[in-house]
Amino acid sequence: MENVHLAVEEDDLYSGYNDYNPTFDSEELDNDAGFQQAVRTSHGRRPLMTAKFPGTAIGARPLVSSFGSRIPMVSSMGRPMTGAVQDGGARPMTAVRAAGYTSSLTRGSTFDPLGQSRGPAPPLEAKNEDTPEEKIKILEKKVNDLIEESCMAQSVGALQLALEKAKEAGRKERALVRQREQSGNGDHMNLDLTYSVLLNLANQYANNEMYPEALNSYQVIVKNKMFSNAGRLKVNMANIYVKQKNYPKAIKFYRMALDQISNAHKEMRIKIMQNIGVVFVRMGQERMKKAFQKLISVPLGIDDEDKYIPSNDDTNSNMVIEAIKNDRLHQMERDLKVLAEKYIMTAAKLIAPAIETSFATGFDWCVDMVKSSQYVELANDLEINKAITYLRQKDFNQAVETLKTFEKKDSRVKSAAATNLSFLYFLEKDYDQADRYADLAMNADRYNPAALVNKGNTVFIKQDYEKAAEFYKEALRNDSSCTEALYNLGLSYKRLNRLEEALDCFLKLHAILRNSAQVMFQLASLYELLEDPQQAIEWLMQVISVTPTDPQALAKLGELHDIEGDKSQAFQHYYESFRYFPSNIDVIGWLGAYYIDTQFCEKAIQYFERATLIQPTQVKWQLMVASCYRRSGNYQKALETYKDIHRKFPEHVECLRFLVRLCTDMGLREVQEYATKLKKVEKMKEIREQRVKSGREGSGRGRREGREGSASSADSGHSSNSAKGERLSAKMRSLPGSNEPYEASSPKEIDASYVDPLGPQMERPKTGAKKRMEDDDFADEELGDDLLPE
Repeated sequence: MENVHLAVEEDDLYSGYNDYNPTFDSEELDNDAGFQQAVRTSHGRRPLMTAKFPGTAIGARPLVSSFGSRIPMVSSMGRPMTGAVQDGGARPMTAVRAAGYTSSLTRGSTFDPLGQSRGPAPPLEAKNEDTPEEKIKILEKKVNDLIEESCMAQSVGALQLALEKAKEAGRKERALVRQREQSGNGDHMNLDLTYSVLLNLANQYANNEMYPEALNSYQVIVKNKMFSNAGRLKVNMANIYVKQKNYPKAIKFYRMALDQISNAHKEMRIKIMQNIGVVFVRMGQERMKKAFQKLISVPLGIDDEDKYIPSNDDTNSNMVIEAIKNDRLHQMERDLKVLAEKYIMTAAKLIAPAIETSFATGFDWCVDMVKSSQYVELANDLEINKAITYLRQKDFNQAVETLKTFEKKDSRVKSAAATNLSFLYFLEKDYDQADRYADLAMNADRYNPAALVNKGNTVFIKQDYEKAAEFYKEALRNDSSCTEALYNLGLSYKRLNRLEEALDCFLKLHAILRNSAQVMFQLASLYELLEDPQQAIEWLMQVISVTPTDPQALAKLGELHDIEGDKSQAFQHYYESFRYFPSNIDVIGWLGAYYIDTQFCEKAIQYFERATLIQPTQVKWQLMVASCYRRSGNYQKALETYKDIHRKFPEHVECLRFLVRLCTDMGLREVQEYATKLKKVEKMKEIREQRVKSGREGSGRGRREGREGSASSADSGHSSNSAKGERLSAKMRSLPGSNEPYEASSPKEIDASYVDPLGPQMERPKTGAKKRMEDDDFADEELGDDLLPE
């Protein structure tokens, strides 16, 4: 401290001028050991200090003087700097503490911001697993691990292992509860862990179809008031009751769960209500099954048919049996049996698609029930109805497989199955198989009208209409109400041109089927063939009243009106037909021609363009489009259309003629190009015609020479060969050379005439007024000067 000079107030005004701070003495820095040590080591490479000396919490940083002592700097007024140590006392700390520094300045302290001088940390204390708290934590971890293993086993399909893990987790959880009670921590129960254990155990019981145990586990959770939102588990309980087919209880629990779920969970509430609806459907299915079982178990009180079979020994008994065989009581029994079978068949058809997930499973259940009842013979009919249902669903393969199972059964069932198989193969256009099964059905039951109709159809396809008509007549003799046989008989008479007999068949059929559009259309067709168009129109109007959107009937009606000369009615029906079916090329052509006849070529364009889309290879529709543009005065559009046609059909002569004529009228330079092309095409066409003509002449001459014989001499043969060679050389000379263009040998004018595909254009009607050549009274007189204007 002897080097520290404190500023002392003295009376001498000039005292202190010779005193100086040795810190600023730079002459002795070479001899200052501390300074030199700082320069040689990293201590001297610290950041430079700013003009403002650090203060506040970091304390005063002592400076080394040339004398080796550390002194705090002093201000010019003699006041110590901030943080300077005075009399060994430290400056009081502020509120902010910098990292790695201390507020107290001790002599000999080193800079150690990381605290490395304190040595390694002491070792961790070993856990004592004997304490109750540690035992509880270990048990909780084991229980959680078992729950996780149980869930993982369920996810891979190991249901039995998952159940075992769930049970073990339940045992561990109960041991945990006892451990808590023994340690005096019974109030600190882990409810979440208990809930997880019970829920997992209940789920595993349900997965293993141990429904009573699962319900007991769910009941433990639901009845415990400490578990929040446990009411949702009643949905799981309801699902178990559904699997047990205890539907009333399932609905009860679904409704209880619905009451305990708030309106905020809309999706869950919707799913629960959907489940309730499904359960009601299942309840209806069960009721339908029970009702069907009761229906087939109703006793009819009818004796067996065996008692009506007469025995050969007892004459009196045979007479009694013959007497009661057709009496009213037996007839009543037969009617009652027929009615019962009808009710059973109708009930089976109604409930089969509804009682199971698929109609096939439902039919199988009904067949099994019927086979175990007194109506065993109805089982085959149900199988056939099953095949027919497959047909309605357009599953032909399943229908065929079902019907083929009846080939080895009794005659009645075999006939019905073979009839359906014949019809199926006929629809698939396998006429050989259809004919084979039709014969099989007829052999099994000759009086089966459907089998006879199928046989007639197979003959009809072979165009043997007479034989087909015989089969149809036989079917009508067996069943006069067989409408299929009557309809096909009318078609056979129509093909045989026996129109009156065909008309009689269809009129009879119309009396049976009053609203059949097919029958009425056939009647209209027959009247048209009989040259009675008015009757045909009347029947077609009845067809339209039944099926107003039939495009074929509308087009036919328009055709008949057109024949009768009623263009307006024809246009109306043709236009309606086009609206319902815009792809009928005949209707499109008629509508386009109608607009051309009425001088509305612009409206005809859209119809011909549609025809072009339908038949893009037919050039006539494109030519009609171009002619419509030309007639409507749009020559530029017509020219573009003709050019497009020429690109698609470069050898079409009429198109080139139109182009030549149109370019000539419009004064275009392209007329010469198209004229040359036209000349080439015409020349090629002429050569082709000559070749075809010469080929025909040669073939005809060869036939004539063959008839005359081969008695000609060698000279005549040689002369004929030379003549043929001369004709061939003449033809070759008439053909153009390889380097010459296709031009005629003699110049001729280009034929640019053409035929308009739309027909000749109508002439403009002449008006009644005519320009009259009247004599002017003043024509020959000269006007005087007084009459001229000044």
